[in-house]
Amino acid sequence: MKRCPTCNKTFSDQNLSYCLDDGTPLVSASSDDAELPATGPGGGWPSPDYQPPSYVPPGTGEKRKTWPWVAGLIALLVLALGGLTFAAAVLIPRVLKKPAPVIVSRRDNNTPNPPANENSNPSVTKPAETNTNEDSSSNAAAPTDKDLVLATLRDLEHEWMVANLNADKKKLSQILADDYVGKGNDGSMQGKAEYINTVDRDTSVQKWDFEDLRLTLHGDRATLIGQVNFTIQDKEVLYDFVDKFVWRDGRWQATGSEVNLHQ
Repeated sequence: MKRCPTCNKTFSDQNLSYCLDDGTPLVSASSDDAELPATGPGGGWPSPDYQPPSYVPPGTGEKRKTWPWVAGLIALLVLALGGLTFAAAVLIPRVLKKPAPVIVSRRDNNTPNPPANENSNPSVTKPAETNTNEDSSSNAAAPTDKDLVLATLRDLEHEWMVANLNADKKKLSQILADDYVGKGNDGSMQGKAEYINTVDRDTSVQKWDFEDLRLTLHGDRATLIGQVNFTIQDKEVLYDFVDKFVWRDGRWQATGSEVNLHQ
């Protein structure tokens, strides 16, 4: 007689070495064990009734909490909508915005044949550029650096030249001071209003260059002396000029001008 030390079942088959239920090695049963009623396939202790594991259908177990996922998705949608709103409000207007066209070159006051552009017809325009003659503060003190003032007035001379060529009355009104007095083409003196009202568009000048510029600077007053060389119908014509400026409202404004044919 053999007995399983795990489940205490006894087996009368001497050829068995392992328990048929749990595979535990069998041991020899004592005389007391032999007196126990034998049940099951080999006798011995009665085995407990078989209890099959309970079946749990899929999906009936504990449900996972889904609200954190929903909250995360809502947060991502809010961020995405915020980015699209920023792009629509800031980036798109910048892309669609067009620069205002402005003529780059400029012509001298009272020159008989003022040029339209240094290399082309006066009607040709380029994108607007920063005007170095304008100051951010209307109460700023007049510049004292002669090199800086000379460069600024040279740019202003070009703007003045282009305004004359194109008869740009609005630009001339900005360049000329209210107390401007200059010498007209006929030799007579004229003020700002008469100058602007009598200026005519001129397309005969092909290009021009300022030469031998000399600056005299006294506080908020500046005088620019030099020559302007015009190319008119493939011929060069040289003029001497004297332009006077005053620093007012944070920028240089022309108060007088005289132009004569170079002798």
